[in-house]
Amino acid sequence: MPHVTLHALEEELAGREALLIEHLTGAVVSVYGEWARPSVDVRLIGVPAGRWGRGGTAVATAAPSVTFGMREEVFARDDAATVVARLVAAFTDAVAAVFGENCRDDVLVELVGRPTSRSGLGGRVIGDGRTPAG
Repeated sequence: MPHVTLHALEEELAGREALLIEHLTGAVVSVYGEWARPSVDVRLIGVPAGRWGRGGTAVATAAPSVTFGMREEVFARDDAATVVARLVAAFTDAVAAVFGENCRDDVLVELVGRPTSRSGLGGRVIGDGRTPAG
C-alpha cells in the first residue's frame, strides 16, 4: 500500500484537503497506473503556526513537503531512476496545482523505501506468511 504524507502549515492547508487528496492520489496513479488508486493512503498533516522552523527560527511561510513510502525493492529495479524522477515530478505538480506555482521550487519530495519484511498490517509482518508472536 503506497503511503503519501503531506506536511503544510495548517492555515494554508485548511480548505484544500479534498483537492489535495485527489491530486496526490492522481500523482501515484500517473506513475503506477489506475490499478494503484484503491491502495493509495494519503495523510495530510497541518502544522500550526510557530511549529515549523528553518535556520533556528519559526517561519511564517513554508512550501509543503511530501513523503512517499514505498517498497524499497522499487529502488533496485532497472527503471528505478525513471520511476523516481516521475514520482518527484508528479508530486511536485500535484502540490503546485493546489497551492500555486509560486511554491513549486521549494516543494520537498522524499521517497522512502521500506523493506516489506519490516512492515506489518493487521498484526502480521507483510510478506512472510507467518502469524505474529503472541
